[in-house]
Amino acid sequence: MKKVVIILLLMPIMMLAKDYREEKEVIKFIDRLVKEYRYSKSSLNRLFADVQIQQVPLRAFTPKHKIKRTPAQIARLKRLYPKYGAWDRYIKLKITPDRVKRGAEFLKKHKNVLKIAQNMYGVPMEYIVAIIGIESVYGANVGKYKVFDTLSTLAFEPNRRNKFFKNQLFKFMHLAKKEGFNPKNVYGSYAGAIGLGQFMPSNYEAYGVDFNRDGRITLQQPEDAIASIANYLKKNGWRRGEKVATRVRYRGNRFRGYKTGYRTLYHQSKLKGIELREEWGYKGRVSLIKLNKKSYDELWFGAKNFFVITRYNHSAYYAMAVHQLAKEIKSKIETPKNSILSLYEN
Repeated sequence: MKKVVIILLLMPIMMLAKDYREEKEVIKFIDRLVKEYRYSKSSLNRLFADVQIQQVPLRAFTPKHKIKRTPAQIARLKRLYPKYGAWDRYIKLKITPDRVKRGAEFLKKHKNVLKIAQNMYGVPMEYIVAIIGIESVYGANVGKYKVFDTLSTLAFEPNRRNKFFKNQLFKFMHLAKKEGFNPKNVYGSYAGAIGLGQFMPSNYEAYGVDFNRDGRITLQQPEDAIASIANYLKKNGWRRGEKVATRVRYRGNRFRGYKTGYRTLYHQSKLKGIELREEWGYKGRVSLIKLNKKSYDELWFGAKNFFVITRYNHSAYYAMAVHQLAKEIKSKIETPKNSILSLYEN
């Protein structure tokens, strides 16, 4: 009986390994790596001879067939996932007391590097820390998937983003050659993102900074991760000294007066029926960001820098979580006994 159980347990593991060496697309891919980055063909053949197929990432990017549900199933889903309260559920996962506390500790620990990066790139240190907090819980969760196997799976197994992941795998292999590491030894997210800031390989190459000057860009190290995130935001349009967002008021509990979302911009003076809750001194055009709560919609003005955060992750909820976590972290350490004001001196 025990032998049967052992065989059944081993079968799924054995089935995950795949030899890609004879596949036409992989052969072309290997030839390109040899030509452009001077990899040895034999070393690449060894890599692609034993790729562990990553089922979880593959399911995430495989088109799903529309499921027909019965009225009873639809009613149950509505109970489990009510129409209102999306922001309540989202923020409960992203901003917790523990994440705020650890963010304040991370900021204090790396305050000197953060201050230099803030002065160099113009991005307030609490926003850099907030992104690291949301992306990897300050380095505690950089991902459990082997990046080479994940990107190979998503590059060559059928899914809706094959072309994108083939490019990411190519960039990753270039990075491995340039930085001198074994591609099999790097772990990341289910999509192949790497390090404290969860950079995709193409962003690693485009925005990565060797801030500790050790001759390598290593985004698993706080110094390089901090500067690389700041560099990313600056190159995507961050404006030094400008606001990010401010909450506004309107009549009623649900907002339907104007189109919301970070892509739509308005002149503030033309938004009738919307009032600032506090003076914020921003004169540029704004987006209207609606946060769907259980009892009402929270409404915010998003400035240019809010839009810049969405370049990191194309989600208004993500950008607002970064903004609010940054404010919570800053507030956590601004106390009479432990003032952070000196850290913000330029």
